[in-house]
Amino acid sequence: MTTEHEIPPQEDPSWLGIGAVLAAIGASVCCVGPLLLISLGIGGAWMSAFTSMETIRPYFIILTLIFIGLGYRKLYLIPDSCEEGEACALPEVKHKQRMIFWIGSALILLLLTFPWYAPIFMN
Repeated sequence: MTTEHEIPPQEDPSWLGIGAVLAAIGASVCCVGPLLLISLGIGGAWMSAFTSMETIRPYFIILTLIFIGLGYRKLYLIPDSCEEGEACALPEVKHKQRMIFWIGSALILLLLTFPWYAPIFMN
């Protein structure tokens, strides 16, 4: 039984962004992890566990790109299900969502491509 004061459940697309970030971290942990720990002065033989994740890195990359694609699909291809007067129907909100998507995607892609530009920082 619902009353007029209850808010109806809405789809929450934030899982797309969270999934993309987690998959990108998983894809770059083999390369970013050891460099980060070494730069913090933390070393040890256990750091080789990070480099052993290199074999599953392509799966994480594919998963990351799928989540980014789903986020793009949600923002640009699927028509809005917002009714007039709701916050999600405002153009300012939609613009902010798209800006956050593109900034987040750029940061995620920087994490994914880290193994190619990491040697620059190691010299």
